[in-house]
Amino acid sequence: MPALESEQPDFAAVPERSKWRYKPRRVWRSRLVRLIAVITVLALCALVILAIVRKETGTEGFLVGLGLAVLPVPLLVLAFRWLDRVEPAPWKNVLFALAWGAFASTLVAIFANSFAVEWISSATADPGSAESLGATAVAPVVEETAKGAAVLLLFLFRRKDFTGPVDGLVYAGFTATGFAFTENILYLGNAFGEDQDVGSGGLGTTMATFFARVIMSPFAHPLFTSLTGLGLGFAALLPAGARFRRTRLWLLPLAGLLLAMGLHALWNGSATFHPLAFVLVYGMFMVPVFGLVTWLAIWSRQKELRTISGELPAYATAGWLALDEPLALSSMRARSMARGYAARAFGKPGAQAVGEYEAFATTLAFLRHRARRGQVPQDFTAREQELLHHLWQRRQVASPALTYAARATGRVWSPPQYLDYGGFNPYRS
Repeated sequence: MPALESEQPDFAAVPERSKWRYKPRRVWRSRLVRLIAVITVLALCALVILAIVRKETGTEGFLVGLGLAVLPVPLLVLAFRWLDRVEPAPWKNVLFALAWGAFASTLVAIFANSFAVEWISSATADPGSAESLGATAVAPVVEETAKGAAVLLLFLFRRKDFTGPVDGLVYAGFTATGFAFTENILYLGNAFGEDQDVGSGGLGTTMATFFARVIMSPFAHPLFTSLTGLGLGFAALLPAGARFRRTRLWLLPLAGLLLAMGLHALWNGSATFHPLAFVLVYGMFMVPVFGLVTWLAIWSRQKELRTISGELPAYATAGWLALDEPLALSSMRARSMARGYAARAFGKPGAQAVGEYEAFATTLAFLRHRARRGQVPQDFTAREQELLHHLWQRRQVASPALTYAARATGRVWSPPQYLDYGGFNPYRS
């Protein structure tokens, strides 16, 4: 045992920090602890919100509302996953956004909205006006803040998976889909309860609520929250050396949130004041904004594909990729065709290998793009080498498939088969 010879010992033999075998650990920095904490919080929110909704609607109303509210969810999920096909977001992020919207944000909204309406009612002694004011002024602020919190958390703690407007739209869309799902259970369950109280055996209120909320406006909540997601998405694009970067990092998300609140307030106000106002707002504001956001989403996805075609040729020139691969990887049709070709030639494992190759190549392109914009991660070289290693492991199967797809889709010129020395030639033994 070494003796302590002074009050300030010299630990000259201790290696540098990167080579320590025993490092100080903090409990919250453990991924497992963070995962357990997030799941626990969301599970508690789920239990509380489901108990509240069931108590509000009754067991039969809850089941009817659940059965009707779930109908638009697959459509919305498929729409946002289609939008995110270039570089799909990890499922753990998507599930977090969906669960936050369905449980945490709805729980916050119910308590905050109820408290605000009761306070306004007691202050003005006019319960009717309090309900209208709560729906028009309070609910949009509370609900959009609660939903936007999920997108902000992903922006802050899953930054490597949040690279632009498409990611913002997708995370906002899943959060709002979860929120709308739980809210629709409450509204449809209460409508069913009203029909039962009438006792005529009809379902007029339930069907009217279903038509207004599920048929006419399934994209309403995703549209509102997508404005917040766009603000955070454009903030993610800011390069490290941009002018007024810190100010723009605050202003862009704040502007998106304020626009989301404003559109939400306009929508709720139109439904509160007059049926004709609802139709006018639907036609003059909701439809054009929905078209604009859809165009912006498609434009952003095309921009991602252009990023792939612009960044990967450097690796093709260096010999890591075939010359035709960047053009195939920047076309969704060519990607799908390459996976189909690999499935026919090598079976399901071949299609899986090509799909993984496409995912790794896309990640590599965005990594290089962020580096050129000044957003270089500290371990850029290690990440790049790891991705190139994964590509090299799958190159034997994926490269011919992508070359074939690039030529079959017309992305590059296809030479006659007797001159096609580099590509796939079925007539060559």
